[in-house]
Amino acid sequence: MTAQEALHTYFGYEHFRSVQEEVIESVLAGKDTLALLPTGGGKSLCFQIPTLVMASNDSEGEGLCLVVTPLIALMKDQVSNLRSRGILATAIYTGMSHEEQRVAFDNCLYGPYRFLYVSPERLESEAFLKRVVQLPICMIAVDEAHCISQWGYDFRPSYLRISAIRDYIDVPILALTATATPAVVEDIQTQLGFRAPNVYRTSFARDNLHYVVRETEDKPEQLLHILSRVPGTAIVYVRNRKKARELSELINQHSTVSGEQSSVSDYYHAGLPATERNAKQEAWKEGQTRVIVCTNAFGMGIDKPDVRLVIHYDMPDSIEAYFQEAGRAGRDGAPAWCVLLHSKRDAAVLKQRVGNTYPPAEEVERVYQLLCDYLTIGLGSGRDARFAIDVEQFCTDMHLSFLTTYASLQLLTTAGYISYSDEQDLQPRVLITMDKEELYQLNESPYQERLLSALMRRYTGIFTDPQFIHLTRLAEDMGSTEYAVNSSLIALSKQHIIRYIPAQRVSMVHFPVARQGKVELSARVYADRKTQFERNLKAMEEYAENDHYCRSQLLLGYFGEEDAPLCGMCDVCLGKGKVNSE
Repeated sequence: MTAQEALHTYFGYEHFRSVQEEVIESVLAGKDTLALLPTGGGKSLCFQIPTLVMASNDSEGEGLCLVVTPLIALMKDQVSNLRSRGILATAIYTGMSHEEQRVAFDNCLYGPYRFLYVSPERLESEAFLKRVVQLPICMIAVDEAHCISQWGYDFRPSYLRISAIRDYIDVPILALTATATPAVVEDIQTQLGFRAPNVYRTSFARDNLHYVVRETEDKPEQLLHILSRVPGTAIVYVRNRKKARELSELINQHSTVSGEQSSVSDYYHAGLPATERNAKQEAWKEGQTRVIVCTNAFGMGIDKPDVRLVIHYDMPDSIEAYFQEAGRAGRDGAPAWCVLLHSKRDAAVLKQRVGNTYPPAEEVERVYQLLCDYLTIGLGSGRDARFAIDVEQFCTDMHLSFLTTYASLQLLTTAGYISYSDEQDLQPRVLITMDKEELYQLNESPYQERLLSALMRRYTGIFTDPQFIHLTRLAEDMGSTEYAVNSSLIALSKQHIIRYIPAQRVSMVHFPVARQGKVELSARVYADRKTQFERNLKAMEEYAENDHYCRSQLLLGYFGEEDAPLCGMCDVCLGKGKVNSE
């Protein structure tokens, strides 16, 4: 099978887009490859097509692509999409039971599965690494590859473990990202151990986007003004959760925003329960909500084409972050506006942000030692221990600043002392506290009896250890609803038949090494990154205060496109400078 045949057979397309074909040919030639494609540019096909081609041409019909991606929702969507096309795919992520993980591994080992999606945090598990090297992997795909670079705006230390797999599996690797500066492009290839530099890219220029900066000392008023003048779906980015809720309420208090009635806005942040986040996201995607006010937790993996307006109420940390988030506008090719609200007070806010993100090294040391004390980990012990932790409660109990503590946990993760995962969704868990003989003597309702049978059938270790369960699958087994299953589980728990731990959102701390007597923050972890962070903020400030150069040119120049044409649409191109034009 050729790449062209796979494209038509499995996906129904006749032609490749942009540099897709060149990227696919590079991977099929066994070359490590970095592809820089804009969101919506068809990145997934760049690893799906070569995997299908390699598997079809393998003498034993084997071929599995290991896909590393940070988004569970995106994993589920892609697995579902592939299965709908008759392509076997699965995913392993936080919240799955040991039994479910084992089944997923066995399917990939013994069945004709073509794609295994995992989160980067999964690579920190030694047990996972031991099993994954047994699989018939033909290539590795790394989505959001900028996360592996310490110079990228969304660095994640867990991505660094990808290179460890390459010590055991000699297969080509395809790195994919929509946003990367020249320094990040070089660092991605270094961190992934590319045998030779090999980059394919398309221009990041998008002629339909209008980049605008609005100088204002009254951001709420300007926000409402812009929303009233620009119709259509909108995203408003803010820095913190409280502000997301407050601005959403402010928008809804004004009965006519662009001629619409109240309740046109909702808010979104990572601290909300998964069900609530999903409901808000779907309402916005379906057009039931016009404006979503959110933190940067919103947007990655969401491909809504008709977003007409993206407003940054607060200054982002870097040009890369701004470009990525602003680029969620106008993916349908129609005109769209990317607006940054800027005030004279922003300079002081940015300066404060440096101290909040990089607290003094002695404070990082203090947080580490207090954390170990809090979790009762003695000196030299605790290796590979894992704990669920309420960081806000930890700060309250230990009299710590939340911002300083949160930043310290991130730095300690980068340095390798801990691995901190912020607010993961844990599936509900069930332990049957009675033995089977006692269960047979109970007079529970027919529904409860069927539910207990379904639990025992699905989760074999449920009598000895709490098992992660899936309410959706149990509801399907029962021909019922998730609400009914959940209610029945609560009732069984009250009767002391089971121990039921409902779904919860928790932060996790993993200790990859034993507790240390002293924390050493290398220049790579602290000083160099702090300097780069300050440079990023400075670049963002210079972009906001620019009134001499085309804003689109400035942005594209930052990503190495020095000869980008004038957009002809920004304030500078129109000769308006930074005036508050209509």
